[in-house]
Amino acid sequence: MSQFSTCAADTALSSSTYTHDFTTDGFDDDNWNITAGNVTTTSSGALFTIKESGDAPTIRSKWYIFFGRVSFIMRSSPGTGIVSSAILLSDDLDELDWEFLGGEADVAQTNYFGKGESSTTNREVDVAASGSQTTSHNYTIVWKKDSTEWLVDGVVLRTLTADDAVSGGNSYPQTPMDVRVGIWAGGDSSNAEGTIEWAGGDTDYSQGPFEMVLEKVEVVNDNPGSSYTYGDTSGDADSIDVGDEDATTSASSQSSSTKTSTASGSAAGSTETATATQSGMWWTTSAEALVSKSQSEGNQVSVQVTCFAIVLSTLLALL
Repeated sequence: MSQFSTCAADTALSSSTYTHDFTTDGFDDDNWNITAGNVTTTSSGALFTIKESGDAPTIRSKWYIFFGRVSFIMRSSPGTGIVSSAILLSDDLDELDWEFLGGEADVAQTNYFGKGESSTTNREVDVAASGSQTTSHNYTIVWKKDSTEWLVDGVVLRTLTADDAVSGGNSYPQTPMDVRVGIWAGGDSSNAEGTIEWAGGDTDYSQGPFEMVLEKVEVVNDNPGSSYTYGDTSGDADSIDVGDEDATTSASSQSSSTKTSTASGSAAGSTETATATQSGMWWTTSAEALVSKSQSEGNQVSVQVTCFAIVLSTLLALL
């Protein structure tokens, strides 16, 4: 059972749409936090680069959505053990994933988790993503109350219904989620053996740098407002209260915009760099990371922690 009614309310995307083109508008620091490493923007887009062990550049939206559509126009990174990720994640550990392994250039992994439940291994489905490391494609998640679709360049390649989710509807993602994009080395030698195996093998940093490119993000929020509040501990969509707000009050910071981060340049096409402190890191490759992924003899585990105290108490209660 979910235990998140005591978490602070989530900031909602107050407008029904948000679009940002990193190739022309630089980094939009009104809408994104850089939670690990550094992200550089050029005319190619937002560049996420791994040069050495410990690098894991990541961005996270400053708002959540409650059902809708998110498109990532991006190019994944090559490199054994390198993982490019574009996901939606809730405080209640509901999750929808696009993940790309650097050793599999023509495959994208789709996955989901509900309430952090990760004891089963039949949620992942691999779909075709031809030339994902050399050509930008549109990877879209259409998330509705009763079903989710994963699309590549507008073509639906996977559909998940709430009824078909593992353990039934309760494990179907249905609580407000933020948006996170990043790259990390699952093949780093500091990771667990299962993580390295899942990522495709040991990462050889001498073959780098390894680079993922995010050109554009497009978002449709089905339930815009000021905030999302958990009304009880069920973790059900019906328990979420959407705070009302005139969407125009913050549309200037949550719509298509030309924003630049604290950077070395602000003109379109210039190089901009923003760096996060380690205390804000979300993706890391250590075993104690906020995100850890392991796969040993077919058992993949994914745990994300965002509402720290509540999650910890929940896990302890289950032991």
